[in-house]
Amino acid sequence: MKELKDTQNEFDDRNIAIDRVGVKALRFPLQVRNKDGSTQRTVATTALAVDLPHHFKGTHMSRFVEVLNSHGNCLDVREMNAIPNELLGRLEARKAHVEFRFPFFRTKEAPVTKMPGVMDYEVIFESEADVDGNTDFILTVIVNVATLCPCSKAISERGAHNQRGTVTYAVRFKEAIWIEDLIDLVESSASCELYSLLKRPDEKSVTESAYDNPVFVEDLVRNIAARSNAQENITWYRVEAENHESIHNHNAYAVVEKASE
Repeated sequence: MKELKDTQNEFDDRNIAIDRVGVKALRFPLQVRNKDGSTQRTVATTALAVDLPHHFKGTHMSRFVEVLNSHGNCLDVREMNAIPNELLGRLEARKAHVEFRFPFFRTKEAPVTKMPGVMDYEVIFESEADVDGNTDFILTVIVNVATLCPCSKAISERGAHNQRGTVTYAVRFKEAIWIEDLIDLVESSASCELYSLLKRPDEKSVTESAYDNPVFVEDLVRNIAARSNAQENITWYRVEAENHESIHNHNAYAVVEKASE
């Protein structure tokens, strides 16, 4: 039988290091703990990568999947931070990066009728480690909200234009922080939060709440930034808002980022 050649460890003479090489778009079951102590099962789209020194021709792609699968068929997020360090050892790398992107579900009651409906949000966990013992973790939530234009309200005799906005809110923190708390922070910074189920009394309440609380896209990111600044646990954030304009052929966009402490 012909011996298989290990091409990954061959020498490469182009003298170009690679920042990240690995696998992505790999779906994997994930178990997430809710703030109330319960757990929910979801499916994450994962990416796992390491750096590649200039003298290595390639990496061992199968080892990324081996490391992930070594944690069983449903990974608990509390185990996730161990994976970058495992990749460092298995792939003889100096830096490792993993990302888990998954839908997160909450049950929300309508504001007036209190009818329950399930809302979904997108969440991203990013974890990094290097051989010097440095680690990093970023939690990102992507939240849809409603925004009503203050200018439109001020100049119009009847109503004001409003739209759905998408907020991408990433944070670093000292102590564990709940996904639900970040979602609440974002939703409380908009004209109105969104719901999956609304009856007529609820629609009236939502419409009037948005009208009473108009915000530009600039207001939205500043509101989130101000609430973040008030929390000592949050050491860094990047908040990006994009309004999907209802009367323009473009979107409005704003970003605020706080430097890491």
